[in-house]
Amino acid sequence: MTSQFDHDPHELILDWDTDAIVERRNQYYAASQRAFVPYQAPLIFNRGQDQYLWDEKDNKYLDCLSQNLTVSIGYNNPLVTREVIKQAQTLQHCTTMFFHPMPAHYAEELTKTMPAGEEWTVHLMNSGAEAIDMALLLARSYTGNIDIISLTNSYHGATFGAQSVTGISGFRHNVPQLGGVQFAPVPDQYRGIHGEGVDPYLNDLEGTIHYATSGRLAGMIIEPVQGYGGIVPMPEGYISGAHERVRQAGGLLIVDEVQSGVARTGDSFWSFEQHGVMPDIVVAAKGIGNGYPLGALIVKREIAEAMSKKFYFHTYGANPVSCAAGRSVLHIIQQHELQQRAKKLGTALLEVLEDLQGRHEVIGTVRGRGMMMAVELVKNRGTREPDPETMVRLFENTRKYGLVASKSGAYRNVLRICPPLCMQMEDVAFFEEAINRSFESL
Repeated sequence: MTSQFDHDPHELILDWDTDAIVERRNQYYAASQRAFVPYQAPLIFNRGQDQYLWDEKDNKYLDCLSQNLTVSIGYNNPLVTREVIKQAQTLQHCTTMFFHPMPAHYAEELTKTMPAGEEWTVHLMNSGAEAIDMALLLARSYTGNIDIISLTNSYHGATFGAQSVTGISGFRHNVPQLGGVQFAPVPDQYRGIHGEGVDPYLNDLEGTIHYATSGRLAGMIIEPVQGYGGIVPMPEGYISGAHERVRQAGGLLIVDEVQSGVARTGDSFWSFEQHGVMPDIVVAAKGIGNGYPLGALIVKREIAEAMSKKFYFHTYGANPVSCAAGRSVLHIIQQHELQQRAKKLGTALLEVLEDLQGRHEVIGTVRGRGMMMAVELVKNRGTREPDPETMVRLFENTRKYGLVASKSGAYRNVLRICPPLCMQMEDVAFFEEAINRSFESL
């Protein structure tokens, strides 16, 4: 079948001049979209392949950020590219008021990644923040309760609902936030208000329920590994203990797997599985689409039915092209055992970072799960005062020596390291040299 546009002589041209790229962005981007620039000089990417990126001047980088953890299985994976092109050449979009087999197949395959014993359903949309907003609405609709509990230092997104449950001031705009949200202290075993342990934090959670809510909850939202907050894993016993207390107060357990899910932590496909809990709602996005816009709410059927008589619609939700990418991601992770690779490579990278910690006093702690790792910089190991100034210099050094990472955390003193799951063992040596030189250059 031919189209009237098949022989169109016009071609859309991209201007790859560095100054022109910066000038055009500054002139035509809104201030809200210009603000998120991590490096002193803009980093402009031209192409990517597997775990590597090249800028517009053909400098090569090992990607240790995965485009904010979206590119889970690497750039230009041939299966993803083939399936996306095949779907795009047939039908670019089919809104959910009409039927198409691709999203339904993907929803079925996504539910099969969940633990047995429950009947799971899926609502597909475009992003993690959208999914968080829907999770909050669904929890309130199902329980009939209002109050939501979140954790300090958490990040759940920048939309109005998602930022209201985000526990970092830099992402909360100076406007009245969504009501009915309370915060409990994060059980950070390095920087938490009670230090190590779980029981004091669970006691604080009980206090939050008793003193700051009506005593009846809609739910609690937890990242098994806090992502932007600086790769802070929840300690063993906390999520299960929180689940018990929230359930007693009539609430649901909402698990945010936007960053920690899709095999990234290595020991399980979903990070919550390492905590022995069965959540009511799971929020997924980022890595499930390998860079294509895709978010999902995975919900127990009984809970999902609470919105059966209400209209809730995303124009581009369940886009068949994005769902084709999502199906490919699930297939590749399974066929190439990327979960097992995440555990193996993550262990090797963590050993490199722990060795660094032994040689550089500025490193307060090193932590991680699978392919989610962090180095936290401090001015003094005794006081643990954050050192964001040194992080600025370290961050620029990592770029200089060929790494793309992220400075994050509530104080922006944490180097976040989250490579694509397709990283190879031979890349560890390159990473080690680059990160060593970055610290030595301080």
